[in-house]
Amino acid sequence: MTSEHLKGRVALVTGASLGIGRATAVALGRAGASVAINYRSHADEAEQVAQAVRDAGSKAIILQADVADYDAVERMVRDTVAEFGKLDIAVSNAAYSDREIFYEADLVGFRRTVDVTMWGVFNLLRSSTRQMIAQGGGGSVVIVSSPHAFIPAPRSMAYNMSKAAVEHMARTAAIEVAEHKIRVNIIQPGWTDTPGERKFADEDTIQRAGTKIPLGRLGTPEEMAEGILFLCDPKHDYMTGATLLIDGGISLPWWANRGSAAPG
Repeated sequence: MTSEHLKGRVALVTGASLGIGRATAVALGRAGASVAINYRSHADEAEQVAQAVRDAGSKAIILQADVADYDAVERMVRDTVAEFGKLDIAVSNAAYSDREIFYEADLVGFRRTVDVTMWGVFNLLRSSTRQMIAQGGGGSVVIVSSPHAFIPAPRSMAYNMSKAAVEHMARTAAIEVAEHKIRVNIIQPGWTDTPGERKFADEDTIQRAGTKIPLGRLGTPEEMAEGILFLCDPKHDYMTGATLLIDGGISLPWWANRGSAAPG
């Protein structure tokens, strides 16, 4: 989308310094929205994102906060409103994941995954909807989930269960805030080429793994950002509690992969 169909809107994106969050913040700016860019530990990258939003002709601010800290998220929402006057769109993208077998896992990392990937979503969902209710006029919340909400990838129990939880969280919230004309929707990005993914795989592994996906490659952050824009777009204001899957076919039955025979 290249039109300024979100002109006059204000958006807050968590985990916006890298990957899908970065692409989403830039896409929102190009669509005309003012963007609050949340980061935890990549300050230089967050500034680059803010500059890209400004280069697109929109306003941007940078907000450092750990989404696992509810008070910090509330402050972030207040700071967004203090700067831009309101909050129309909240995108919960920040996540964390360690990959270990659950019975051997370092429980510090396990709990950190849940704190960020589940509670971080709740913190933004609660804070942003409270602001939207107070100001009136509705709003849109998009939660970045994963096919791992229903596909139990091994070595990722904390991440899997967190994503499963946020899907019920989102749909429950969608019911509870509908009377306020606030929409809550979910996007499930498939395997996407992001810095977070490259934490676990080198270039060769990424490329080889991509060929096993039915469409033959990993997704890009920009493709996922387009899906998020779709869910934010007021033209689609009859959508709530919906899940948009953009995964190149990775969640299809395994025998749908090229060169594989169906079982039985």
